[in-house]
Amino acid sequence: MTPNTTTAEDRLAKLGIHLPDAPTPFGAYVPAVQTGNLLFLSGMLATSGHAATVVGIVGKDLDVKSGREAAYTAALNVLALARKQLSSLDRVSHVVRLGVYIAATPEFTEHPKVADAASELLRDVFGDQTVSSRLVFGVASLPLGSPVELEVILEVKP
Repeated sequence: MTPNTTTAEDRLAKLGIHLPDAPTPFGAYVPAVQTGNLLFLSGMLATSGHAATVVGIVGKDLDVKSGREAAYTAALNVLALARKQLSSLDRVSHVVRLGVYIAATPEFTEHPKVADAASELLRDVFGDQTVSSRLVFGVASLPLGSPVELEVILEVKP
């Protein structure tokens, strides 16, 4: 197949990735809202079920590698939720924006390296032409002690 005909679902299968169950809300909100052709996903943590898979502050309890693993796990949750909301990842036409929040020490400065794990997974699944704009923030703490939380806006096909 040529890259233009390879779908997101094809890429996911080729990468051998099995998505977890889509995360459910931890509070009084919905996991996703679609308006027009945009799908806004609520904050995606590095969780499995309602438990954090990694806990800690990057630069104190965790190194860049552990932060990247957390970002990757959160991105898997993005994919799982998008598939649940849309029935197929093939409906995603573009990753519009990726916001990456990293619980980090004030001295930590390698935020882009951590965030790249999420960006790379989304690029690998949706294709090079869908690479998003991105914001990366260092914060004092995140829900459940997760070191990473992702905010994602996707453009979707009807």
